[in-house]
Amino acid sequence: MNAEDPRVLTVQPRRPWYRLLYVQVLVAIVIGALLGVAFPGKTGLAANMKPFGDAFVNLIRMMIAPVIFCTVVHGIATMGDLKRVGRVGVKALVYFEVVSTLALAIGLIVADVVRPGAGFNIDPKTLDPASVSTYVSAAKGDSVTAHLLAIIPSSYGDVFAKGDLLQVLLVAILTGIAISRLGETGERVAAGIDAAGKVFFRIIGIIVHFAPIGAFGAMAFTVGAFGFKSLAYLGALIATFYGTSLLFVFVVLGLIARAAGFSIWRYLVYIKDELLIVLGTSSSETVLPNMIRKMQALGASKPVVGLVIPTGYSFNLDGTNIYMTLAVLFLAQATNTDLSLGQELKILLIAALTSKGASGVTGAGFITLAATLEIVPEIPLASVAILVGIDKFMSECRALTNLVGNGVAALVISRWEGELDVRQLNAALSRPVAAGDAVEARIT
Repeated sequence: MNAEDPRVLTVQPRRPWYRLLYVQVLVAIVIGALLGVAFPGKTGLAANMKPFGDAFVNLIRMMIAPVIFCTVVHGIATMGDLKRVGRVGVKALVYFEVVSTLALAIGLIVADVVRPGAGFNIDPKTLDPASVSTYVSAAKGDSVTAHLLAIIPSSYGDVFAKGDLLQVLLVAILTGIAISRLGETGERVAAGIDAAGKVFFRIIGIIVHFAPIGAFGAMAFTVGAFGFKSLAYLGALIATFYGTSLLFVFVVLGLIARAAGFSIWRYLVYIKDELLIVLGTSSSETVLPNMIRKMQALGASKPVVGLVIPTGYSFNLDGTNIYMTLAVLFLAQATNTDLSLGQELKILLIAALTSKGASGVTGAGFITLAATLEIVPEIPLASVAILVGIDKFMSECRALTNLVGNGVAALVISRWEGELDVRQLNAALSRPVAAGDAVEARIT
């Protein structure tokens, strides 16, 4: 591995603690939460900080489509063998399906064992259906056919205007295949796209410096508008969901990581900055470009990472899957709706379909939950209103778990392909704090 290798991790001298991004983000989250406690209310000072969080998220989303496009196109164009592209895609989809099903099953089992909704005795007729009308209307249009057709953009340029991840992937894959067949001309085009990708990553590096401001605004709004009372209300479900997600990360993903030759704990420390940004913004999309960069810095193959990470944002949503089955059974228990084993397995199969395509954006998991209940008539759809007040807090855990799972998937599939530099991986994870100090594992 030489200095020109794009996976080389540049480790710079340790910076003062107050200049570390994760420290700044953590301090911002605490200040935002305190402001929310001091100035509660949906029209209070804390709630008015929301534009800061929205601005940061929008800045990141602005760059997602071009970053993914350049990464995937260059990866496919330089692979040479298109069979290899298909092989990586098949391995990724098989991995996603197996791990996602495990997440759904764990949510179902924990809900049956813990029974967080037992004893609520809620009558669905007393709930206000208007509070979930937006989610329900969105869920009704979320059929399998509509979802598949929505992958095809109305025009090539529309992909970059809308920023839909699946549309970006489709156009990028087609473009990469076309460029790979152009010979020397394709090589020049691929080099130009790679150069453009470096520019976009540099822009991301600038934007990330504003993460503390974004985290402050988002957290101040969340606590100010919804209050810590929302955490106490339905606290059993929140605690069960967070506990189940931790169980999944440290047991399921931990075992997968160990089999692939790395420690899940060291990996979590390595992506600590991204985890805190997601915690503050409740969206895993805000760190998607950084995750691509950091997984490459760990020694994972650039083409594999370029395919696996973006695809995982639609097909490998472990946190959303846990939430789906756990929340559905919670609502059944809360409304005293008895479900047989066959009905629970039916819910698992339905959730396996409806969860696909739910991105890391805040509220997407809630819409897919409503879509699942639309197909499960045994549970009153109006019962979704029970979760409206706490979904903002639940979305944070969904996004965090999704983020962790996608990074692990990229490393595992790179290992399967024989394209994971184990020496680079061990070197970076053996000093995760130092690696994190290197301007977020900058790739030179």
